[in-house]
Amino acid sequence: MHQLILLRHAKSSWDDPALPDRDRPLNGRGRRAAAAMRTAMRDLGLAPDVVLVSPARRTMETLAALEPWDDAPLTEPMERLYLADAATLIAILQEVRDTVRAVLVIGHNPGLHDLALSLIGTEASPPRDRARAELARGFPTGALAELTVPGPWHALGVGGAQLARFLTPRQLDGTG
Repeated sequence: MHQLILLRHAKSSWDDPALPDRDRPLNGRGRRAAAAMRTAMRDLGLAPDVVLVSPARRTMETLAALEPWDDAPLTEPMERLYLADAATLIAILQEVRDTVRAVLVIGHNPGLHDLALSLIGTEASPPRDRARAELARGFPTGALAELTVPGPWHALGVGGAQLARFLTPRQLDGTG
């Protein structure tokens, strides 16, 4: 059994319209949301072995807000994750070695949302619980989806995971 944690970067700043998209930093609300998610991850025992992160500034700052880890995961910034679609994200995850138990992906929408919906198969069935219903509505900045993957990473595909939980910063402390 594998664990997949999908974390959308926290809220970023639009204060400088001339700044390229990939260089936008977190804003104050985003920093507070990332700190709240760090606390929630620790409380829930969510500890990845590997972190795959987009090289955008806002994703890297989100990652920094989660540190330090009790057991530091292998962290790999990946250019392919920047604004990746669901198909690209699945292809990246299929490359993970099966000896890796837990993977955290820090990335962007709409790719993360589409990936989560595809992996849990919401297209084929209506949401049956609160977490699935929340996820079906959207994947806001700073949100986290924890999925269990019963098979090997290389076989991951549509309907290949179960949603364990879906958390948003707003649920945690009103920072959303």
